[in-house]
Amino acid sequence: MTAEPGTGRISWPYLSAQALHYLLFALRAQQFRCRRPMLGDRHRPVFGVAGHSVALTIDDGPHPEWTPRMLDLLDRYRVRATFFLIGDRVAEHPELARRIRDAGHLVGNHSMSHPQPFAALPARRLRTEIVAAQRRIEDAVGITPRLFRAPGGNWSPTVLRTTADLGLVPVDWTVNPSDWRSPGVDRIVRRLSRSRPGHVLLCHDGGGDRSQTVAALEAVLPRLIDRGLRFVVPGADR
Repeated sequence: MTAEPGTGRISWPYLSAQALHYLLFALRAQQFRCRRPMLGDRHRPVFGVAGHSVALTIDDGPHPEWTPRMLDLLDRYRVRATFFLIGDRVAEHPELARRIRDAGHLVGNHSMSHPQPFAALPARRLRTEIVAAQRRIEDAVGITPRLFRAPGGNWSPTVLRTTADLGLVPVDWTVNPSDWRSPGVDRIVRRLSRSRPGHVLLCHDGGGDRSQTVAALEAVLPRLIDRGLRFVVPGADR
């Protein structure tokens, strides 16, 4: 059995969160194979978008080096994305959060400090993480986020209930190139190139060196555009 990081203890909330984490891997694989991934509801996250479209989502920023490079790339190809921002990073770089907004992208909530496993947190801490990030983002950009993505995509009934109680739409993904691991540009390109209409793509601009992500998107975006895919924001049908 696995101990909770930093404690040496094995707790039921931690084990439950880890079990849900692996179940969600299977659910995402099933959603990837679906002709139309789920648009979500009060009890389930958004896994897909409607129409001949995809949604590009970018997590863990803003970052002083990679966010501007990502924004320049998106502007070059006229692609609109959704940036799920961490509250602590917004506090450090509020000007970048405003630049994301000014470029026409959607800003979402990705918690205040990105604790993991998120679903193992007590309900009060979950709520505090979401509310604190919501306020920080509102203060920086003057817009109230309406989308929330759990750190690590670690959902649970409590996380979903808290998200719904706060009036937020939970958003997951269907295509994950694991770019946060820096697996190599070619691998990221291959995985993103498998995207089909309805898919939600996951990428990162924070949390480390994201040069591979930027290089991969530079190759993939024109391919997806050439297929006639439109880039939309998730949760528009909720």
